[in-house]
Amino acid sequence: MEKIMKRLGRSARNEQGITGLETAIILIAFVVVATIFAFVVLTTGVFSSERAKETVFAGLEKARGSMEIRGGMVVTATGVTLAVDEIQFAVATSAGGESVPMNPLGTSNRTVVAYRDSTTVDNDVTYTVVDIVGDGDTLLEPGELKVVTIDATTGITPPPSLAANERFTLEVQTPVGATLDITRQLPAELTEVMQLH
Repeated sequence: MEKIMKRLGRSARNEQGITGLETAIILIAFVVVATIFAFVVLTTGVFSSERAKETVFAGLEKARGSMEIRGGMVVTATGVTLAVDEIQFAVATSAGGESVPMNPLGTSNRTVVAYRDSTTVDNDVTYTVVDIVGDGDTLLEPGELKVVTIDATTGITPPPSLAANERFTLEVQTPVGATLDITRQLPAELTEVMQLH
């Protein structure tokens, strides 16, 4: 019995713990896991910031090529019943914008004008362009001003029957840049020349 008591006493005093080698292995495992986690987080951050940069540059490219309307829109009406027969508006590039092709006879890389009202939709309106300020070519360049004229009787298919208080929309869709959306409403009483703001 004495021998059993001695053995129990020795085993109770045996205080073996984790050795230094075991501690080093556990520490290395934690460092490796933390490194892999940090790599994943950084890679994800770099990837998402690269995608954000691409999005910003795409937005800038789209905005740089856009146009803006200068002044009001002039609508003329003729005949006994004063039917709208012509729509005119002036366009220029927005600040810092790039050149915009304004060749109505072009077959590719051209600006398209679309027309909509409550009864008529034409996605490719025939229009003419005249330089007010410019070098005579078909590009709308920074600092230039061009007047776009649409003959409502022959340029829009089918010809719209615009009456008093009627709303209509013109969309100027450029090959590069944002679409210029122009919505106007005719006055309560039509006259031969109407300035719409």
